[in-house]
Amino acid sequence: QVQLVESGGGLVQAGGSLRLSCAASGSTLSTYRMGWFRQAPGKEREFVSSISWRSGMTYYVDSVKGRFTISRDNAKNTIDLQMNSLKPEDTAVYYCAAGILLPSSNPADYAYWGQGTQVTVSS
Repeated sequence: QVQLVESGGGLVQAGGSLRLSCAASGSTLSTYRMGWFRQAPGKEREFVSSISWRSGMTYYVDSVKGRFTISRDNAKNTIDLQMNSLKPEDTAVYYCAAGILLPSSNPADYAYWGQGTQVTVSS
């Protein structure tokens, strides 16, 4: 079992920055890949980024490359998503998830989810 709690969402103007954090607890965290997904109203849940607890290898969706950075703190069991140069199209509920170790952008490969945190970017 893995428990995930997100924090750090909010309202920001276009071009601004936010930092999301995901606190993870449970056994054998090092066997999971951690991901950030987002879901805008009326749209499907979309992969944003992922990182391996073990190797630190990261992946990003093309639309956030160069703007978002995912990182992990093994000592604190936290996964952060630093979001810079935010755009109105980044507006969504952002979810932290834990899933299979192999890289995947498919939500079905992630078994554990947080409750989500709202990010709103105004133009």
